[in-house]
Amino acid sequence: MTRIAVLPGDGIGPEVIAEGLKVLRAALGPEASRWEFVEAPIGWAAIDQCGSALPEQTLAICKGSDAMFFGAVGLPARDATLPPAQRPETAALLGLRKGLFANLRPAILYPEFADLSVLRADIVANGVDVLIVRELTGGLYYGQPKGRTAADGGERAVDTMVYTTGEIERIARVAFEAARTRRHKLCSVDKANILATSQLWREVVTRLGRDYPDVALSHMYVDSCAMQLLRNPGDFDVIVTENTFGDILSDEASMLVGSLGMLPSACLGDGSLPAFYEPIHGTAPDIAGQGKANPLAAILTAAMLLRYSFHREREATAIEEAVKGVLRSGARTGDILQPGGRLVETGEMGDLVARAVEDWYVRNDRTL
Repeated sequence: MTRIAVLPGDGIGPEVIAEGLKVLRAALGPEASRWEFVEAPIGWAAIDQCGSALPEQTLAICKGSDAMFFGAVGLPARDATLPPAQRPETAALLGLRKGLFANLRPAILYPEFADLSVLRADIVANGVDVLIVRELTGGLYYGQPKGRTAADGGERAVDTMVYTTGEIERIARVAFEAARTRRHKLCSVDKANILATSQLWREVVTRLGRDYPDVALSHMYVDSCAMQLLRNPGDFDVIVTENTFGDILSDEASMLVGSLGMLPSACLGDGSLPAFYEPIHGTAPDIAGQGKANPLAAILTAAMLLRYSFHREREATAIEEAVKGVLRSGARTGDILQPGGRLVETGEMGDLVARAVEDWYVRNDRTL
């Protein structure tokens, strides 16, 4: 029995996760009966029920599962009432992501949405499909020494960027393997003209690239990459980079696609915890419970769960193609509504994609 920890969380989290599960079950067909979906409280929902953002019973369910499917946590109006370390984004997310060193964030702009992008329509006329693989547990955010001390009548602040060969190898391998499932192109991003850590990064990635002769490897400085993502995003397939650069570039890429409601993500790790899958949008409490939330990020996150944790490429493709088909039909939630589009609510969008998954199997002469 495959077991999925379902963590709806706060705000629109429960709504979008419900639609993600609906489509996930449609993709699995009769096999869904052999999958167990165990819901557990997290975030403010957990604080209200259990007194903490990540209760022990929730953590136990997660550790005993094969993957985690997460919605969103945090309610700004309430977060300010707690110390930072006890707030859901810190107490819950960091507890679940510990040991998950690889963040995969695809940024896909469908050609139908070219006018929603922050870029000129002619630049993104053919769409954008970039996967950013970010190292998540090393680098500047975690290196030691770190802190502030008194100095020269003021203060001195120190952050340390540290990477080891092993840390670079494991994230690069994730990126190379991901490139093999896509267009076989990998761009490694660093600052090797300045930083010693980047020089090691480039050497290790180059050496590892010999194990992947089918993947075209290139290298780019981070400042150049930031410019090229805006100038010609279609040139990129998979980008791999360290923690700080990945944080910045993945947020930049997210602005290319028109709406946060379209962006899934995955965090993969060393096996100490199962992989963690989440749409990148927040809780959006202002629209929670109104049927206005876009569930497509959660639905596409379900496709990533199938692909990366269970190697179910057929089912993942069925979901992704179903989403494309529904968007081509003109169905839109409010955040992506365009002139001539048809406004649908959260649940209706999930229904449309679930039916489109079933239709995809029929068209491709595949049985569920």
